[in-house]
Amino acid sequence: MNALRKALADYFVVRRALGFKLYRAEKLLGQFLTFVEDRGEDHLTTEAALAWATLPKRGRTWAFARLSVVRRFAKHLRGIDPATEVPPTHLLVQQKGRATPYLYSESDIAALIAAAGTLRTPHRVATFRTLIALLAVTGMRVGEAIGLDRDDFDSVIGLLTIRNAKFGKSRQLPLHPSTVAALVDYLRRDDRPTNSSNTPALLVTTVGTRFHYMGIQPVFRQIVDVAGLKPRSASCRPRLHDLRHGFAVNTILDGYRDGREPGNRIALLSTYLGHVDPVSTYWYLSDAPELLTLVGDRLERHLGGAA
Repeated sequence: MNALRKALADYFVVRRALGFKLYRAEKLLGQFLTFVEDRGEDHLTTEAALAWATLPKRGRTWAFARLSVVRRFAKHLRGIDPATEVPPTHLLVQQKGRATPYLYSESDIAALIAAAGTLRTPHRVATFRTLIALLAVTGMRVGEAIGLDRDDFDSVIGLLTIRNAKFGKSRQLPLHPSTVAALVDYLRRDDRPTNSSNTPALLVTTVGTRFHYMGIQPVFRQIVDVAGLKPRSASCRPRLHDLRHGFAVNTILDGYRDGREPGNRIALLSTYLGHVDPVSTYWYLSDAPELLTLVGDRLERHLGGAA
């Protein structure tokens, strides 16, 4: 292991001790160091960082994100290797805005689960169907779902424990009986890889290992294509993370439809989602047409009564 690779390994140890997961950063920085090594360089330079960040030609937003990942590592490395150059923040400008959540309908989710049936091997089909359904009914993060161990699932009291999640937080999620039954059935499948006992993971690959975040995304894109789900705009494309948005929106929608005060659900929803601050929860609820319609109807009724 050369000096840069060793420094990168140490960097991840330090950052993960602070509670960061860094799944994407691990892959990107590994690719960046390969790029640097192919150039025959022993130190990080701004020129190499910029050349790598803009290499795929996928737009300035993606290039900005890649350069930001390198910049954080370079700041760490500068304390070890004074020859390290930290890319200035003004090199690439981040485009304002964010991806518009793709709010899946019940039929969309059913289409995704059906499309997962086209994957090879019955166990792979069952795993991705379980993953999609679990994200839809719990709103957990993708990394949390693939990080679950079998011991984190209590089928007797119907509870999932998410340990050491974002910012090092842990929480418990009560499950609907149908979700408990589905997870029990998944764990009892005859085609579960025989060597899966070597890993504590709840969801396992066809070779019995835990999933990596970056390995999930290509399969989900394949499922989306088969399901026939199309982007609704340039910034609104089907993403796996949007199942979390859908859970949040539907939780508040249920409050409106039940005639109760939906605002009272915010604190509970924030805790269930594992947010540090309810402000993050409100972000998940913004720009949802379904919610805006119900809010408008309620406002009209209120104003009508006041008149």
